[in-house]
Amino acid sequence: MASRRNVRYRLIADDDDDDYNNGSGPNRHDPRFDYTPRSYDKVPWKSILLAIFLLLLGCLLLLLAVFIFTAHMGGELSQAYGLLGLGFLTFVPGFYETRIAYYSWRGAQGYRFANIPDY
Repeated sequence: MASRRNVRYRLIADDDDDDYNNGSGPNRHDPRFDYTPRSYDKVPWKSILLAIFLLLLGCLLLLLAVFIFTAHMGGELSQAYGLLGLGFLTFVPGFYETRIAYYSWRGAQGYRFANIPDY
C-alpha cells in the first residue's frame, strides 16, 4: 500500500477564522469550544445500579471462596478457585465504576458522571 509522506497540510478557512493570522494567533479565545453537553450532568442510574450489583456480587463470591479455603464451609479447592476467579471478575469493574460514581457525587475534581458508560 502506497503512503503519502510528502503531503502538505494547510488550515481550512472558516468564517470565524478570518483573524487567525492577523496578529491574534492561536492564543485567542474560540467560542466554538465553550459548549458543554448536558450529558455531563446526567446521572446514569442504570449503570450505577449495575456497578453496585457487581460490587456486592463480587464481595459475596470472594467471601464464599475464603470460607471454602478456610474450611468454614464445605467444598473442594477447585470450587474455591472458581469462586475466587468469578469474584475478581465481578468485583473489579463494580468497584471501579462505583468509585467513579461516588467521587462524581462528591464533586471531586476530575470525576464526572460522563466517565461512566450509560446503558
